[in-house]
Formats: sequence, C-alpha cells, structure tokens
Amino acid sequence: MTAETTNLEYWIHWQVFLCAAWILLAMVLASVLILKYDVWNKGRQHGEDSDQKMDVSLYADESWKPCLKEIHPAILLIYRVVAFCLMLSVLIANITLRGAHMFYFYTQWTFTLLTIYFGIGSLLSMYGCYTGLKKLGCDNADRVKVDNERGTYVPPINGESENVAANNHYRGIYALEKAGIWGHIFQILFQTSAGAVVLTDCVYWFIIFPFLTAKDYNLNFLMITMHSINVVLLLIDTLLNCMRFPWYHMAYFILWTSMYVIFQWVVHACISTWWPYPFLDLSSRFAPLWYFFVGLMHIPCYAAFALIVKAKHFFLPRWFPRSYQCYK
Repeated sequence: MTAETTNLEYWIHWQVFLCAAWILLAMVLASVLILKYDVWNKGRQHGEDSDQKMDVSLYADESWKPCLKEIHPAILLIYRVVAFCLMLSVLIANITLRGAHMFYFYTQWTFTLLTIYFGIGSLLSMYGCYTGLKKLGCDNADRVKVDNERGTYVPPINGESENVAANNHYRGIYALEKAGIWGHIFQILFQTSAGAVVLTDCVYWFIIFPFLTAKDYNLNFLMITMHSINVVLLLIDTLLNCMRFPWYHMAYFILWTSMYVIFQWVVHACISTWWPYPFLDLSSRFAPLWYFFVGLMHIPCYAAFALIVKAKHFFLPRWFPRSYQCYK
C-alpha cells in the first residue's frame, strides 16, 4: 500500500534526503557543463576577431541540410512534416482516450518533446528550403552580372581545375553562418529527445513490460505504439540530418529527467496519489538505489545514441566521399 505522501513524516526519512542529494548533485553538474560549454565558450567566441577561425559548435544550415548531397532538403522537410503529423495524431488520440492526466508519465513528456522537435524541425526545414531557393536565385543573378561585366574566369589555386575554382568563388559569396537561437534550441531538443527516448523505451521494455505490466499496467496497442515509433522516427531523422552530437549536451537530458522527478515530488507533496513508476516511491528503503541506478542509466542511454551518430559520421564519408556534407 502506498504511503500517505501529503504527511510531513513521509518527507523526513533518510532515503528522501539521499535521493534529493542525488538529484541536486546531478543538476549542479549538468548546470556546470552548460555554463562551461554553452555560455562561457560562446561568449569567448563572440569576443574573438571575426577573421580568426573559430570552432563553431553549430552552423545555421545544420538544422535543415541532409547529410548527403543527393538528398534534397525537401525530402527531409517532407519526412519531418509526416513524422510530426503522425506523432501529433498519436498524442491527440492518447489525450482523447486517457485525458490530460497522461502527462503524469515520463513517456508522455518525452513523446511530447519529440513531437515539438519534429514541429520545429519542419519549420526550420521550410526556412532552409526557402532561403536555399532565394540564395540560388541571387547566385544566378550575380553570375549573370559577373559574366556581363568581368567574365567568369576565376584563377585556379594550388593546382585545382578552373571549374572547381569558379565553383568555390560562387560558393564563397555566402560565408558559413553560425546558428541562431532556434538552431541551438533545435539541437538541444534533438539530443535531449535522443537520450530520453532511449531511456523511456529501455525502462518500459526491460523493467515495466516484463515485471509490472500484468499487475499495474494495461498493455494496449496505443501503449506499444508510443514506445516504438518514437525511437524509429528519431533514428530515421538522425540518419538523414546533418546534426552533430556533442557529449556535453547530455546535461540537458539530465535536467529534463530531474525536472520530471521534481514535478512528481511536488505533485505527491500536494496530493496523495499513486506513483506512475513504483521505483519513484520514496517510502522504500531501496529508493536511493533505484534513483542511483536510473540516474546511471542516463550515461549508456545517451552514449548509445551518440555512438549511432558517430558511426554515421564515420561510415558515410567513406561510403560517399563526394556526397557527404556534414561538418566535423
């Protein structure tokens, strides 16, 4: 029987303070990583000379450019729109059948986050296709103007062919641009969703499904769908996109899960209700071990997806050396 969580006695046990220490330590470490790599480093980059070559963490076109030249950005756009509509449909169906209390579960938080990712990704892909066509039109106009005024000859450099020199000249008209705020938000959503999706599906298929489904959970088609299409759709998008996967962004994944845990604590402090996941119950003397174990799971879950991205960036340049266009 679940303990009365609205009583003060529930929150003054030693295991509560130890679990709170785990969460606080994780949030502090995650915040330090974010400050170090996403705040201080970017501040130093903005302060450098614009002519100095910098290690830019994200370019503007990474959010909508496919990994291979043969894949048109419109294909990635169409895929993201289809994925967004599919996930939004499943989300609406779940809300209709189960009500708003479905957001009581970490699965719904992750599914909603991934839906937002595909929604923003669709908008960024639309913007990328629009700006690409616009720049192509400007480039053609500039090309005609140069042809009429000075000719199209561009001297080769370091023994390169005249065609390559000319192409590099026209490509240089548009220097690489650093991503704006939405590009960085999109990258954070991508990596947070990646870790959360792997964690959600691992907890469901390896803990909840074999041990708790028959007793505490109602297994149905919608439940299976939510714990399968999320990782499939994200993997396909990962194979198509040009996004990098810096390791320190695991901090956002840790903060995301920590926010969910704190949300559950606040809810149970105000309302005496059941725990969506039994291992979150702080009344058990094994609660610190469960919290510590689930916390450690963040590392392999994030690393597994990072390994997939790394494998993509390792094999594609070797299989398609002239077509691969992701940044290193």
